[in-house]
Amino acid sequence: MRRFVNISAAAAAATLALTSLTACGNDSSAAGNESGSKVKIMVGGLDKVIYLPAMLTQQLGYFKDQGIDVQLLTEPAGVQATTSLVSGDVQGVVGFYDHTLDLQVKGKQVESVVQFSHAPGEVEVVSNKAAGDITSPKDFKGQKLGVTGLGSSTDFLTKYLAVNDGVKTSEFTPVAVGAGQTFISALQQGSIQGGMTTDPTVAQILDKKLGKVLIDMRTPEGSKKALGGPYPSSSLYMSTDWVNSHKEQVQKLATAFVKTLKWMSTHTPEEIAAKMPADYAKGGKELYAQSIKSTLPMFTADGVMPANGPETVERVLKAFNPNLKNATVDLSKTYTTEFVKNAG
Repeated sequence: MRRFVNISAAAAAATLALTSLTACGNDSSAAGNESGSKVKIMVGGLDKVIYLPAMLTQQLGYFKDQGIDVQLLTEPAGVQATTSLVSGDVQGVVGFYDHTLDLQVKGKQVESVVQFSHAPGEVEVVSNKAAGDITSPKDFKGQKLGVTGLGSSTDFLTKYLAVNDGVKTSEFTPVAVGAGQTFISALQQGSIQGGMTTDPTVAQILDKKLGKVLIDMRTPEGSKKALGGPYPSSSLYMSTDWVNSHKEQVQKLATAFVKTLKWMSTHTPEEIAAKMPADYAKGGKELYAQSIKSTLPMFTADGVMPANGPETVERVLKAFNPNLKNATVDLSKTYTTEFVKNAG
């Protein structure tokens, strides 16, 4: 599994890669064989609970049951995962749905095929030292706030929370610190005063008493409170060209993922944790199960895009993103329910 450690290098690669999506869209041989029977999927952090369905589907054997050979790769942030898709290195990404809107206004057609969630699963935490100074997003002014990567969904959401509370995006500093231990270290060392991250990182921060939760968006209720509605986030998204030319493979993927989502909805956090690779439970089995329990409400049980979800995402992005602010987005082209509704 490859990891791009240098965030700025990945950002530069993204700029170059954006020009090649259309050219690569129909070139299945660019990342796999010509029949498309082997599919590469890049995940914006395989060990993040928000993307748990990716590895869980493999662990449960559902890809194999569908007769599809899936290779799961990982990057530390969704923005790098998107780079891999637009450059043709992979056929799919497990990442945030909001990238489909961002890419459309850049002339690249990408769509969510399976919607894993109806809430972001993200948490804004603050260090204990800064907790007295940062009590709401209005206090982001002058602060250094951690995000997984610049241009990532954590970056998007942090900017929205700030702007929605009267703070300009130029008045605070987003810092790319990844997730897991790199995020925790940045918080400990004071190089960030707070930041947006997910479980199991959140659970480890609270367990080590390094910080406090400021805004919790792991549930639909938390999403509505912070963002004004359901916010579809974790999804399987793919180039529309590839989807249209490989419908059989996409249907197999959708069927496998929907089966996993249904399985998750009928099993306990402990049962889910037991199916995952042992090294994902860095804070111990009990803490890992707790992190799954905290994040579980964000997931859908059927993979269907939640009603009014795309509209919430568009409103959030347009609040701060100059590329989208005055752009017309065709939301109907940013997702499809064709495959999840055919998943038996």
